[in-house]
Amino acid sequence: MARLVIVVAAAENGVIGRLGRLPWRLPTDLRQFRRLTLGKPVIMGRKTYDSIGKPLDGRENIVLTRASGFHLPRGVHSTATRADAIALGQKLAAASGADEVAIIGGADIFRAALPMADRIYFTLVHGAPKGDVTFGPLDPSRWVQIDRKAMPKSENDDFTADFIVFERKN
Repeated sequence: MARLVIVVAAAENGVIGRLGRLPWRLPTDLRQFRRLTLGKPVIMGRKTYDSIGKPLDGRENIVLTRASGFHLPRGVHSTATRADAIALGQKLAAASGADEVAIIGGADIFRAALPMADRIYFTLVHGAPKGDVTFGPLDPSRWVQIDRKAMPKSENDDFTADFIVFERKN
């Protein structure tokens, strides 16, 4: 069974979004996100899908939505429940040989998946941008940091960041 992972970037103040968009420009993190998710099923909410505006290439896209009649392009999967999205992600991962199913947002999907996730790939953005969507602090009794690396800031990045990997404690 593929590991269920969360891939999230949050600022020091917990902000992950503003008005349906990312509140920063971090091409370095976007490249990291692509490396982490390429070839794997990704699960996202409808608002996250809308903010991206298209299917993510090289990944099986699963959109979790309760909206009836929501039109998705060919090849993008839709489910109405978290359990169905995870089951489909596991099935698609098994078919492709992927070792992870990635939860990529938004906040409600992260909250719902957190109790089931095995690992979190967390980009800590060193800034405090204004925003209307947050990712809460992780419970240290449930998560242990297993890796942390500074992400070099390119001339196109708004902030510096650290890339942190957390594993669920047994």
